[in-house]
Amino acid sequence: MITVVGVGPGAPDHHTQALLNAVARADILVGGERHLAIFPHFNGETKRLSSDIYSLMKWLELHQQKNVVVLASGDPLFYGIGKRIAEYFRPENIRILPGISAVQYLCSLIHLDMNDIYLTSSHGRRPDFDWLLSHPKIGMVTDKIIGPREIADQILARGQQRFMVIGENLSQQSQRITYLKPDEVGSDYDINVVVILNER
Repeated sequence: MITVVGVGPGAPDHHTQALLNAVARADILVGGERHLAIFPHFNGETKRLSSDIYSLMKWLELHQQKNVVVLASGDPLFYGIGKRIAEYFRPENIRILPGISAVQYLCSLIHLDMNDIYLTSSHGRRPDFDWLLSHPKIGMVTDKIIGPREIADQILARGQQRFMVIGENLSQQSQRITYLKPDEVGSDYDINVVVILNER
């Protein structure tokens, strides 16, 4: 059985009991270096994730008779590895356990309801900013190519009156949350999530 489980925004305080139970029962733990480091006392086999998703699927297929747990950032089905695994394997061979997404976490910190929010990600993709910025409330997980500065430039190019909430290193000791107008956004941010709102 392959279990894909979300580790939440990062800090242990936000790990679910379902995550801890899954890891305790795992024969093999699969994840990025940062995720595997969360469980230094795991005694089973570990496999580090790479960007070669096709090879990962083939490897999981060969090992699915064991209890394999795949660690995913945030929630596995919010622009995570869960979608790819769910598309590749038959439903009876996988189990997906949700976690707290970084967007959920940021919204809770700034007391912003998630009703009617448009959720997206720029990881490995180029958003359609005309479509994206037609929404009054947006939550976006960013990457190194399209981050806060690039989003701000797109807002400014359309002459929109917006403000942005940038959450960096969420749930970590170095967590930082800033509220900025697009013309105030800098160029250098750590791992981050952005919420874009109409001015109010």
